[in-house]
Amino acid sequence: MRAVLQRVSSARVTVAGEITGEIGPGLLVLLGVQTGDTDDDARWLAEKTVALRIFEDAGGKLNLSVADTGGGLLVVSQFTLIASTRKGTRPSFNDAARPDVAIPLYEAFVRHASAALGRPVATGRFGEMMQVALVNSGPVTLILDSRLRE
Repeated sequence: MRAVLQRVSSARVTVAGEITGEIGPGLLVLLGVQTGDTDDDARWLAEKTVALRIFEDAGGKLNLSVADTGGGLLVVSQFTLIASTRKGTRPSFNDAARPDVAIPLYEAFVRHASAALGRPVATGRFGEMMQVALVNSGPVTLILDSRLRE
């Protein structure tokens, strides 16, 4: 499982003109599920995401997590994070998990993140064409991979 985390001042997902998820300050999580991922990957990645200290404390140091700040979490599925660009110029998505596997693992990530955060998590809509709007704060952007545990 791979995630791109962006610290945001605000973020919103719209599907067919309807806002499906919206947060103020917090983290936008773009989440890709790979063939072979498990609930353990979802749990590790969710807990790591919520615990990462990437928000500034009173002294200006990155010492606070999204849980510490009371910030929101917006999770958006993005299978293109699993793309391979090794050969040619057209990305291959062969390693992305099929929807019958990816949807339950995406939902597991959301559940684990909500449990770790102690409150509901906003989401996009899996498999839909989404418009994602965000105001990146910092900017602070990190990439996590459950297989590498980093």
